[in-house]
Order: sequence, then C-alpha cells, then structure tokens
Amino acid sequence: MIAKFFADNGGATAIEYGLIAALVALLIISVLLSINDSMIDMFNYIESNITPALSQ
Repeated sequence: MIAKFFADNGGATAIEYGLIAALVALLIISVLLSINDSMIDMFNYIESNITPALSQ
C-alpha cells in the first residue's frame, strides 16, 4: 500500500500547475508594486492638465 502511494503520480501535474500559477501571480504583484509610484505620478499629471482645460 505504501509503495503504491509513492508510485502514484496523479497529483503531480496539479501541483506543478499550482506552482506555476503562484509564480505568475508573484511576478504580476511584484511588477505592479514596482510601477505603483510612476502610475500615481502619471495620473496626477493627467489630472493637473485636464482640470484647467475642462474649466475653460
């Protein structure tokens, strides 16, 4: 029974896909955190230029 348990590879693919998904999620989160400040600056720049244009 123990030998049969260790010989079973049924869940290996699911675990591999789970690890890949976790790494992709970690990559996306790290990229979003690294560009956070530049995105805030960009939206503040757009807001500061649109507000006077809309008030005319």
